[in-house]
Amino acid sequence: MLTVASTASLRVYVSEWENERRTISSRYAKILRALLGITDDELTGRPKSPSAFAAADGYDELISRIDEARNVSLTMVKTFMDQTELLRTIDRQMGAASLVDQMTGHLTRLEEALTFAVLPETRRPVALALAGAATLAAWQALDVGAVERAWRHYELGKRAAQEADEPMYLAHATAEQAFVLCDAGRPETAVQLVRDAQRLGGKAKSPRLTAWLYAAEAEICARAGLQDDCQRALEHAARHLPAGEQARDPDMLSIFLNEGHLTRWRGNALALIGDPEAVDSLYTALDTTDPTFIRATAGLRCDLAQAHLARGEYDQAQEHLRNAKLIASRTKSVRHRRRIEQLTQQL
Repeated sequence: MLTVASTASLRVYVSEWENERRTISSRYAKILRALLGITDDELTGRPKSPSAFAAADGYDELISRIDEARNVSLTMVKTFMDQTELLRTIDRQMGAASLVDQMTGHLTRLEEALTFAVLPETRRPVALALAGAATLAAWQALDVGAVERAWRHYELGKRAAQEADEPMYLAHATAEQAFVLCDAGRPETAVQLVRDAQRLGGKAKSPRLTAWLYAAEAEICARAGLQDDCQRALEHAARHLPAGEQARDPDMLSIFLNEGHLTRWRGNALALIGDPEAVDSLYTALDTTDPTFIRATAGLRCDLAQAHLARGEYDQAQEHLRNAKLIASRTKSVRHRRRIEQLTQQL
């Protein structure tokens, strides 16, 4: 028969043995977890709670993002478009080089909003805002010499326009993308693409966008050496352009075109094909150009230099190139600098 003392000793012994067993089990469990790469619950067979499954699989985060995208109201979309407009104004007056980070962040926010938007009534307004922003970002990338980034942004803009079911935006992005091909030395393919852009716009095109697309075709045909096609496209552009001083297309804010702009564009195309009428058109445009279109003024000076070169008037050409170089230095336009270098070599 056990005494009280022996019973107490036995309890102490059992307790110490139990603690040692737990320590050994814990060590073996730690080794198994490390070797197998599993959790304690997986080792013991205990089921996970529903909340653990949700956290592990990312459903909470996904639902949170979907809810955030659903809350992107029309007011928020207007804010996105206002930001695009601000970036467009800065770009027009100061150049694109200083806007790379801001434009990248702007596109990222729009892409995030579209990625997690679910229903069409939420997706379409965001897609429309993204189409306009991506096309602007593409033109800026082309201006600073980032041609692959420009191409990718145009592809993004086209996909967003299709998502938004906006053929005007699709036509505009496609036509501007043709200029990337021109700069890359593929003007013949660019002609096909700009004409495809007119088809993509269909009957939904506004008169001002229609004129803009023909003017773009005229320049690209000139760069491809298609003189008759260039002249015909210029005639179509003049025929479709609405009368009046208004330049902004109310249906598509990225389009600026009135008689003054078209005169400059006509001079550009004629200068590219060596037409002697280019000089008169370009000087008329120089007198009427909006002073806030700084980068466009650099292009106009290049056009004048090219027109004078075609007539053998080297002093005048050199003067316009000097002015173009000063403006391009302000805007840091790689595209204009490249053209200035090419024209300088012809002096």
